[in-house]
Amino acid sequence: MQRKIEVCLTPALIDLYAIENSIVVVIDILRATSSMVYGIDNGAQAIIPVAQVEECMNYAGKGYLLAAERNGEVVEGYDFGNSPFSYTAEKVAGKTIVLTTTNGTKALHLARKRASQVVIGSFLNLEALCEWLKTQEKDVLLLCAGWKDQFNLEDTIFAGAVVNQLRSGFTHYDDASVAAEDLYLLAKDDLRAYIHKSSHSHRMVALNIEEDVKFCLQTNICQTIPVLEGDQLVALKTSL
Repeated sequence: MQRKIEVCLTPALIDLYAIENSIVVVIDILRATSSMVYGIDNGAQAIIPVAQVEECMNYAGKGYLLAAERNGEVVEGYDFGNSPFSYTAEKVAGKTIVLTTTNGTKALHLARKRASQVVIGSFLNLEALCEWLKTQEKDVLLLCAGWKDQFNLEDTIFAGAVVNQLRSGFTHYDDASVAAEDLYLLAKDDLRAYIHKSSHSHRMVALNIEEDVKFCLQTNICQTIPVLEGDQLVALKTSL
């Protein structure tokens, strides 16, 4: 079977891609998809991504953990934001979290409208994700959440890491995939140093959350692949 792998560099471009028969991997490395992977890996029952802060509050008082982030900071009145350190087993095991973030949850909602399947990628589950994608007989679109519809480095570099592992099994790949892989090959020996150039990295330094950045750049510490089932992200059941 001929399969294609493509990279969408920003959610603003997603309408240019035919994804009805594609697995879409949503990528928001700093920090939404890293925290989603870590939370589900640590036993969270589910994560419900919502687009707006107001939607998140609709779940108040119903036994959910509420998480809201805007511009890198926890929204006042919420349990936590999207720092991975809020998604430890002690805090989330057995719980359902309702989450809204600046970029990641928006990308998820755009993907779910047309995609065959939506899964979550991060450096934390890179190998598990790639090994599973190799076994699927579908095209793959790597959707970078970016920053407010603009291109960003860290999501593109992660997309390049996936392309680097998968490209030999795919017949077609686009120029964005070539560029993403080239960026990854430039950055891979010291991800933190390279991503320090990124605008979002500078935002996070200003917010004094450098430890979050370092955490999100760890590779292969999680085996879980979150998958969107209905309105919820849950652990993908895989035989791998």
